[in-house]
Amino acid sequence: MAKKTVATLQTGNKEGRSYTKVIKMVKSPKTGAYIFDEQMVPNEKVQDFFKK
Repeated sequence: MAKKTVATLQTGNKEGRSYTKVIKMVKSPKTGAYIFDEQMVPNEKVQDFFKK
């Protein structure tokens, strides 16, 4: 019964699918170690995020 409730909540709203979680590995200028830059960006801006 819970599965049906969850399924009905997801069918109506598709606005959350317009964003993508992107993760980029960046070298820290202080320590030289690698850190991960995680952001939620709109689908249209994904390529711009990786070009920076």
